Amino acid sequence: MDFLNFLDFKVTDILDIILVAILLYYIYKLVRGSVAINIFLGIVIVWAFWKLTELLGMEMISSMVGAFMQVGLIALIIVFQQEIRKFLLMIGSTNLANRKKFSKHFKFLKQEAIATETNVDAIVEACEKMATTKTGVLIVIERNTALDFIKSSGDQMDIKITQPILESIFYKNSPLHDGAAIIVDNYIVATRVILPVSNSRSIPLRFGLRHRAAVGITEKTDALALVVSEETGTISYIKNGEFVLYKDFKELSTLIKEDLV
Repeated sequence: MDFLNFLDFKVTDILDIILVAILLYYIYKLVRGSVAINIFLGIVIVWAFWKLTELLGMEMISSMVGAFMQVGLIALIIVFQQEIRKFLLMIGSTNLANRKKFSKHFKFLKQEAIATETNVDAIVEACEKMATTKTGVLIVIERNTALDFIKSSGDQMDIKITQPILESIFYKNSPLHDGAAIIVDNYIVATRVILPVSNSRSIPLRFGLRHRAAVGITEKTDALALVVSEETGTISYIKNGEFVLYKDFKELSTLIKEDLV
């Protein structure tokens, strides 16, 4: 019978199914923990119902649902604008598009590119020391995505990274401690920066606005974030909107260095 023709699988059909499954998985990862997850599941159910009615030859209901899916595309772009932005950013931040890796081959064309590696050890050591005094810290390290759109919300700086400098910035009585410090290469380029706050429901309630801001900026860009909690003194490392686990400060330093390569 004709309606059983779909059972005649080809290699390309299997590959097609695998690619769709991978795409749906990554879309699910993007919207997981947010309000958008319910909308995403609703879309999948409606789409599956549409394809089922097409397969069974139910032309009237199939055309109605199909028209709804087409008209609703514009509405979905508006609803999922943050998720679409994050998805495109994730694609643009892959190794194939890693501008820093690519530019390393051309360092001889630019003398300024020499010795600009971020002093990760100084950053981690400063966070470790401030954690003992439960000093609140929020550090954002730029990678491929330029953070110019948030730098302007704070005070512009151009200070080479050292442990004492970072400690003095986040000292509780310092006028610069409130907000985030932005690091580009081996320089602190802005302080008191206001970051976008994440609305993700997957963030544990014990974390406050400082952690939500770190998650927010790493959701919208490929930046890395370090947070020292004022309440517990624990150091959180956040990447791609998620908390990265580590065993000790040595491993934390290694993870950051690997992510900055």
